[in-house]
Amino acid sequence: MPASPEALSVSEVNRRARQTLERDFDELWVEGELSGVSRPSSGHVYFTLKDDRAQLRCALFRNRARFVAAPLRDGDLVRVRGRLSIFEPRGDYQLIVDAVQAAGEGELLLAYERLKAKLAAEGAFANARPLPYPPRRLLVLSSPTGAAIRDVLAVLAARWPLVEVTLIPVPVQGREAAPAIIAALGLLNRQSALDPARDAILVTRGGGSLEDLWAFNDEHLARAIQHSRLPVMSAVGHEVDVTLADFAADARAPTPSAAAEQLVPDRRDLTHRLQVLEGRLSRAAQARLERESQRLDHLRARLRHPGEALARQRQTLESLSARLDGVMERRLVAQRRHLDQLQRRLAAHPPERGLTEARARLAGARQRLDLAIDQNLTRRRERLGALARELQAVSPLAVLGRGYAILENREGQVIKRARDTRPGEQLNARLGEGRLTVEVTQRKDS
Repeated sequence: MPASPEALSVSEVNRRARQTLERDFDELWVEGELSGVSRPSSGHVYFTLKDDRAQLRCALFRNRARFVAAPLRDGDLVRVRGRLSIFEPRGDYQLIVDAVQAAGEGELLLAYERLKAKLAAEGAFANARPLPYPPRRLLVLSSPTGAAIRDVLAVLAARWPLVEVTLIPVPVQGREAAPAIIAALGLLNRQSALDPARDAILVTRGGGSLEDLWAFNDEHLARAIQHSRLPVMSAVGHEVDVTLADFAADARAPTPSAAAEQLVPDRRDLTHRLQVLEGRLSRAAQARLERESQRLDHLRARLRHPGEALARQRQTLESLSARLDGVMERRLVAQRRHLDQLQRRLAAHPPERGLTEARARLAGARQRLDLAIDQNLTRRRERLGALARELQAVSPLAVLGRGYAILENREGQVIKRARDTRPGEQLNARLGEGRLTVEVTQRKDS
């Protein structure tokens, strides 16, 4: 019977496997998604790296963990550097990690910037409508179990409990988040009972990694927020987190709590302000009452019994009536005296006498005028005859009557010298009786 091969112990097998792994595999980088992150009291960190087909257990010891800045949360995509090994007591195949970096964020940021530039160029970030302050209804799109809705409700209850809050539960992370929020926005904008001037929408969630918030960088969600009939406030993540939903919304708040503070006034501030105004109103009313009381006392001191005023007015009226009667009597006496004077003057100079004298003066003036006209006409006729005789004596027409003629050219100029004409020129000859048109056939200048 052949001898049995030598059997190795389990610890020997694990030791040899560990040595082989550590010898044959150099330091390497591995990329995957974090899962099952554990932080025991020892200070070490244990987690699993996985992709869609496999997983790898990892250990980050305390002396290296304190140099890792990444938060190491389940679901984060990371790149780790380390060496393969085996934990011999349990035979666990694992990667001993000495460095951790966030992975995938560069590509996501690049995609984010490209989409942001595209939407900005298309005007998708132009919304800036004022939100009602405070809104009648506040429609909150968020996770019903997240810290964000608890913060929002707590702040609203403390500041302005009168606002009517309606929670529309939607997923805020993962592939189904953006479509769910888009559908909820569409449903709310179709509600005719909601008024853009009185109601507002708040889209919110707590902080997280870029991957956690990626649903709020969805292009379709940004466009849905841009075209919302109701004004939208976005409060996604913490102060350093800015998503495309924030840019597309009408207003942005750095945190859910800050959004609640921006949406409603603080009732404590309003109460204090009302108290201040109440004090000012009370003091103003008291001062007004004191002024009016003083004025009333002054008027009361000036007030007299109506009978006294009526007696004074009656006395004044009687005095004025007596003065009026005296003035009217004196005026009538003066007018009668003036009328008597006019009547005496009229009797001393009756109009008939003046008319008779005026008629006599008019008749004499008419006779003198007729005589003056006849004499003037006679003198003027004699003067006219003398002038006519003098004119006839020097008139060129009289010369023409003795057989002479006056020659004129076509322009009506009188021809005085033979050199003023030219052969062939036609001239007008004015005779004692009539006119002739003659033609120059020959000119002799001397």
